[in-house]
Amino acid sequence: MRLTPRLAGMLSLPPLLWAGNAVVGRLAIQSLSPLWLNVGRWSLALLLLLPLGWRVFASPARRAEISARWPHLALLSLTGVGAYNALQYLALKTSTPLNVTLIAASSPVWMLAIGAAWHGVRPRRSQLLGAALSLIGVAVVLARGEPAALLRVQFVPGDLLMLMAIFSWCVYSWLLARPPAALRGAARPAWHWAEFLCIQIALGLVWATAGAGVGEWLQPGLAPVVWTPWLLAALVYVAVGPSLIAYRLWGLGVAEAGPTVAAFFGNLTPLFAALLSAALLGEWPKPFHGLAFALIAAGILVSSRPGAGARP
Repeated sequence: MRLTPRLAGMLSLPPLLWAGNAVVGRLAIQSLSPLWLNVGRWSLALLLLLPLGWRVFASPARRAEISARWPHLALLSLTGVGAYNALQYLALKTSTPLNVTLIAASSPVWMLAIGAAWHGVRPRRSQLLGAALSLIGVAVVLARGEPAALLRVQFVPGDLLMLMAIFSWCVYSWLLARPPAALRGAARPAWHWAEFLCIQIALGLVWATAGAGVGEWLQPGLAPVVWTPWLLAALVYVAVGPSLIAYRLWGLGVAEAGPTVAAFFGNLTPLFAALLSAALLGEWPKPFHGLAFALIAAGILVSSRPGAGARP
């Protein structure tokens, strides 16, 4: 795999959009519960995408293809649409956008672990070193810049939720890159990209709505939603940018570069989140965030050296 400017740009735009999602989401959950924000986001995204992908639901032959492959598609939609974003929005209740995106920098570790355990993809030394540097960066964030604190670390609930979210995202990325035989090669259904994303969103909405319903049952008496022009604008942003545009580009990038290489580009998200948080929320980075940035950047540089790709 050769890293071209086109591929680098394709893999760099989603982190920028996802950083905006963390910042906008932090603001939006003040007016709308995190789980229902996730439902609203994907409902609007599906509505906007239907003009391009509606045929996948209208054709009996394509509905039969969905039925025949529903276990894989259900897991894909759960990990990529239903769980990941809901967990991220929940994490933002007790954590900051900067911390959430820095913790997401552990994704190369999970990508390598899942690839080795489930797909027999052995990582190279440069990938392991890059992942280790990223993981150290995550440890710096969790310790809040105090190394001794790692011995008595107490996780903020949002930190744990974000770790769960990023594991879900890594599973989703591998499911995209290594689908079962029924979805590969000549056996792959002739779905347009918009049709395939429509399927994921529609099934993901089932998971997301069920999760929101359970959450409301467990926590009754939530304050009613206060609809404002700002909240509507936030919903439009998270439905278009981090959802439709980012998911499309991420799918293309993962298919071309592989999930492990793509994961290191995902580590650009904290940098973008820091800039946006400073501009919109007044949450300026602290010295330990700078150290975490340096470790993450080193991980990207080390892992992207020639010959850093995973080998089967």
